[in-house]
Amino acid sequence: MAEAAEWRGKTPDELQDALVKLKKEQFNLRFQKANGQLENTSRPREVRHDIARIMTIVVERAKHPEAVSAMAAKPAKAAKEKAPKAEKAAKPAAKKPAKKPAKKK
Repeated sequence: MAEAAEWRGKTPDELQDALVKLKKEQFNLRFQKANGQLENTSRPREVRHDIARIMTIVVERAKHPEAVSAMAAKPAKAAKEKAPKAEKAAKPAAKKPAKKPAKKK
């Protein structure tokens, strides 16, 4: 099973080839299940999820081609630095407004 990040690095032709291969495998797995020959019962689910991942990426690229090219040029995110606890404690606590009493009818 491949992660979505691995699929995003592939070209559209590679994605189409992988999609065809996975759909053939899914077809064969359905027949194995029907004949009682399926050994790895979790494989159909993995294949189904991989197909969904690929289809999601294909649709994303079709809808937002400019975002795909921007993502390819964008460097990986750096880890966020956490503020020390002392700085967090130094901030004054925000006062909450008092609750209004319920109206009686």
